[in-house]
Amino acid sequence: MTTEYSPRLFERDDEIRTLGEGLLACALPREAWTHEAHLGACLWLLTERPDVDVDTEIGDIIRRFNESVGGVNDDQGGYHDSITRAYVAGVRLFLSATAETGLAARVNALLRSDMGGRDWPLRFYSRELLFSVPARRGFLEPDLAPLPS
Repeated sequence: MTTEYSPRLFERDDEIRTLGEGLLACALPREAWTHEAHLGACLWLLTERPDVDVDTEIGDIIRRFNESVGGVNDDQGGYHDSITRAYVAGVRLFLSATAETGLAARVNALLRSDMGGRDWPLRFYSRELLFSVPARRGFLEPDLAPLPS
């Protein structure tokens, strides 16, 4: 099930903070919004931005960013609620167990972990359910195993 890939790692904490701030301000170039950037920004939001309620705001934050760079949020592309919420759960689980303290060190450890894998949500969801329009449009409970809490 695991697809091998080498994640782009971060050298400095400020790279991640710049990504997170750029996401919030809709000031990132589209090509900067990678898998690694998604996870780095999520970890940053959860650890350094207590003023942002990730559970209620993440969808609007990402949809707004996508639109700011000319993207669309529709049945085929853009924001995917079930994938996003699965990764938010994974990042929280990772944070509860990591001994890393620096921002870049934590993000890099996350990216190297099982939870940082591009296919991590498929441990909980069948492909059919995860890539369905209803799962993109709103959160659906997994059909293979519950998300970690």
